[in-house]
Amino acid sequence: MNSSEMPILNSAASLSRRQMLSQLGNGCGLIGLAAVLAGEQATRGTGLFAAESAGAAPAAAPLSPKAPHYEPKAKRVIYLFMNGGPSQVDTFDPKPALERLAGTAPPAELVNTMRRTKGTLMPSPFKFEKQGQAGIEVSELFPHLSRCIDDLCVIRSMHTNLPNHEPSFLMMNSGETQPTRPSLGSWLTYGLGSENQNLPGYVVLCPGQPTVGPQLWSNSFLPGIYQGVHINNSELDPRKVIKHIANSSVSPADQYRQLELLRKINEAHLVDRQRDPQLEARIQALEMAYRMQTEAQEAFDISRETAETRKLYGDGEFANACLIARRLAERGVRITQVYFGGGQPWDDHGDIANHRQHAKKSDQAIAALITDLRSRGLLEDTLVVWGGEFGRTPTAEGSKGRDHNNLGFSMWLAGGGVKGGYVHGATDEIGFSAVEGKVHVHDLHATMLHLLGIDHTKLTYRYSGRDFRLTDVHGEIVRPILA
Repeated sequence: MNSSEMPILNSAASLSRRQMLSQLGNGCGLIGLAAVLAGEQATRGTGLFAAESAGAAPAAAPLSPKAPHYEPKAKRVIYLFMNGGPSQVDTFDPKPALERLAGTAPPAELVNTMRRTKGTLMPSPFKFEKQGQAGIEVSELFPHLSRCIDDLCVIRSMHTNLPNHEPSFLMMNSGETQPTRPSLGSWLTYGLGSENQNLPGYVVLCPGQPTVGPQLWSNSFLPGIYQGVHINNSELDPRKVIKHIANSSVSPADQYRQLELLRKINEAHLVDRQRDPQLEARIQALEMAYRMQTEAQEAFDISRETAETRKLYGDGEFANACLIARRLAERGVRITQVYFGGGQPWDDHGDIANHRQHAKKSDQAIAALITDLRSRGLLEDTLVVWGGEFGRTPTAEGSKGRDHNNLGFSMWLAGGGVKGGYVHGATDEIGFSAVEGKVHVHDLHATMLHLLGIDHTKLTYRYSGRDFRLTDVHGEIVRPILA
């Protein structure tokens, strides 16, 4: 039936039963759509059916500090990501049995990897010694960090889903092996906001990009303001780290007046378009860029540090990033993630002895970060996390390297409400699989959120008709590591 043949319906009395059911059926979908959109609006505060009028007061800034679910132990996070997968049996999980079984095939009952294991068992080329009052064994790779061992909570029983870099990067950063979910930092800033409105709440430091890249700090379906800000820290000049911040032709006072005018225009524009989320995110990002003029360059200018502090951290891109992370922490940035380098440098398939060079570039700086945070009274409410996307096999790949291993590896946490000088969990006698106190990535995320005062089951966001959360339907708080 074309339009000229459509019946003219002037009143309910002219409707046949067939016509009435047809009209009602067309409306049911819209009713359902309205309900879904209303639910999403209730979750995020704005939506396609937002009721704001042109005269309504603007909503609170999305990065404003928000109350946690309960009293937190930590206020911020510094996440040191050793991309590529450091070997647990060469760093924080000594296995004397590898000396005894060197050159033999691993026991069949202990080999349960998802990736076919080749090669024979290979002992670590690095010596382990007990360190600190706790007597925790640490590899010779970390002479500086070993002096801070009484601040560390070492987890020797981590495990994750897959032994491949890309999905494991995603799992560690977003709780999902597929690139469709918001990152840990985005969830944190969505849930808690940030203490400093003149700096991003979520900063990522990496010279270049790690494997996978921007998806690791993506906001995904969360509002765009919660996406991580990637800083290429290979350039030390603060004017180049974040470019185009200063305006050489307009005074700050004039910029402020311009911004106020634009804010009023943008607010009216948003209301006319029923507060379109993408438009709102763009406006918020531009306003953040303006506010960053007051603090960003100063925060990234490590030349302002004393010579003694610079010497404490040492030289190099990773050392500079650790120092910047401390500066951002004391300025109220919610989470700073520091990648060891571009790509996946700890991925030592050819020769595990290369771990010595990676550790040499990071050991002093990490120890300095912990020491510096402690001396400034920041360690007690700053959660420091160290680890990669998975571990490595205790067997040799080729003659001197190690392959990927997702079934048992080590990470450590410090400060922010965790037990110092404590070891949690264990792998089997040769370091293949976690067997005691097993901690999945979901459990790690649940524990991190708990330390920040967040119930991981309640930090949700409604999208596409259902509630999402960082830990999905998984995750248990690892209570034995809590101070």
